[in-house]
Amino acid sequence: MFVITPSNKPANHPNVAFGKTGVLMINLGTPSGTDYWSMRRYLNEFLSDKRVIEYPQAIWQPILQLMILTKRPFTAGQAYRSIWMEEADESPLAYYTRETAKGMTERFGDQLVFDYAMRYGDPAIEDRLIAMKDAGCDRILILPLYPQYSAATTGTVVDKVCDTLKKMRWQPAIRVVPSFHDHPVYTREIAAGILETAARLTQKPDRVLLSFHGVPQSYLKKGDPYHCFCQVTARLVGQELSQHGLETEISFQSRFGPEEWLQPYSADRFKEMPAEGVKHLLVASPGFVADCVETLEEIADEGREDFMEAGGETFTFSPCLNISENAFRLYGEIIKTELSGWVDVHTEQHTPVLQVV
Repeated sequence: MFVITPSNKPANHPNVAFGKTGVLMINLGTPSGTDYWSMRRYLNEFLSDKRVIEYPQAIWQPILQLMILTKRPFTAGQAYRSIWMEEADESPLAYYTRETAKGMTERFGDQLVFDYAMRYGDPAIEDRLIAMKDAGCDRILILPLYPQYSAATTGTVVDKVCDTLKKMRWQPAIRVVPSFHDHPVYTREIAAGILETAARLTQKPDRVLLSFHGVPQSYLKKGDPYHCFCQVTARLVGQELSQHGLETEISFQSRFGPEEWLQPYSADRFKEMPAEGVKHLLVASPGFVADCVETLEEIADEGREDFMEAGGETFTFSPCLNISENAFRLYGEIIKTELSGWVDVHTEQHTPVLQVV
């Protein structure tokens, strides 16, 4: 059977690129700036997603446009300014996501084409998918950077990818990385990062709080598996940490609106723990692979303040995977598994060493 390749195209063949395999790493998104209009554009796109806010649009949009988006850009902008990377003029999430894609390119060389996109804001999923296809990627692995699947995160990424495919004459073959909440490398690297942080402390933590982003309770009741996946992650990470004498518990952060969300709430636990005898607290956010406003401002800043005012003595935040070797090991293992049958890729293997507290 004769197969057309980029090197043996007939003279009259259309001048198109093909034959490459790509990996598109997708994160939540970030505003382009901290000013009112940048924040409003970002929040409008985010909060208008029907997967994120499941209220009827006829009711929700007037509330969003006339009430929420007149005030929230100011408060959200203030939160982003507290963590904004001034020299690079970008958010930490934008920086870490871009540098992750660069780091993966360095590790895999010309075997794969790596790119990144944001579900909300720039670079847009549609733009990067089209760019990858134009660059010759006729097979693309979609890697949503959400360890625990939810319709409001991974689900809406897949929606956007499919919307883009609908517009393409020549669609690339697509695979989507499934939830990796229980992937042994993921839970091991999360535990390793926490242990590395704990090993630098002079006082052993009384408790490790694993804080995940919350969702409304109604999503769980409708069949969203997110809550269950968070519990599995917390249990597996907790088992690893318990071998080093660290006790863990789970909580949920970032509650929005009057509806009941997944509990216990992280904000409540920060205020309650000191009275329960937890004076030295270490907090990690395993639901985020890169530090962002939810981890740096909401947890490492506000959470610390609440805990210390309630009588805590030490508060330590363990960074997300970001662009650590822990992160690159994880993504490398996921990519090699999910590309099976498409391409045989390889990269240098490393075995993480857990530091005992």
